[in-house]
Formats: sequence, structure tokens, C-alpha cells
Amino acid sequence: MAKFTYKMQNILDIKYKLETQAKTSFSIAAANLRKEEEKLEGLRQRKKGYESRARELIEDRLDFLEIKANRTAIENMKGQIRNQTLAVHVAERNLESARKYLQEIMTERKTHEILKDKAFEEFKKELEKEESKAVDELVSFTHNHAIEG
Repeated sequence: MAKFTYKMQNILDIKYKLETQAKTSFSIAAANLRKEEEKLEGLRQRKKGYESRARELIEDRLDFLEIKANRTAIENMKGQIRNQTLAVHVAERNLESARKYLQEIMTERKTHEILKDKAFEEFKKELEKEESKAVDELVSFTHNHAIEG
């Protein structure tokens, strides 16, 4: 019996590998986004702590040097939060890019799988035709020899 071999199997294998790599890139991008969001949340919490301390400093005995240092720390936190917000946006764009690439690779892989399935169906049809022809020839041969004998 004939064996089915898909002529573009090497391409399909490459598509599987590319998809695996794209999935890895996507998960790395997602993990990076989570890390950047956690950093941003940490900075926001630190800023709240400084703001809380600022309120305490104003309520207690006024220590202008400490109040000024606290305000500087708050302004510094605002700058770090802005920078971290940008880092989060970059990570979001990277994640979206990785998602689109993964989607594209998966579509290509699925297309090749469909082509392989169609090629296999064609192979089966051709095999069935050959088997039917062989059966017809056998029946004809048997019938002709039965008449002669």
C-alpha cells in the first residue's frame, strides 16, 4: 500500500517551531508587562506613603527641612511614576506586537495544516480509484477465465 508523504512537511514543521517561539515571546512580553505594572504600583504606594508622611509633618511641629525633603521625594516619585507609566505602555505595545505576530504565525500554520489535509484527501481518493480499478480488473480477469474454463 502506498504511503502518504506531504511534500511541504518541512515547511509545516518550521511553522510549528515558529509558533512555539512566538508563544514563548508572547509569554515573555506578558510577564514583562506584569513586572512593569507591579513596579508602577510599588511606586504609587511609595508616593502615597510620602504624601501621608507630608500630612503628618504639617500637623506636627513644623520641621521645614524635613517637609522640603519630603516634597522633593514626592516630586521625585511623580517623575519615576511618569517614567514607569511609559515603561508600562512600551511593555503593552510589545505584548500587542507579540500577540499579532503569534496570531499571524498560527494562521500560517493552520493554513499549512489545511493544505496537508487536502493533500491527504486527494491521496485517499487516488488510492481508492486505484483500488477500484484493481478490483475491476480482478473481477474482469476472474470472469473471463470462468467463461473460458
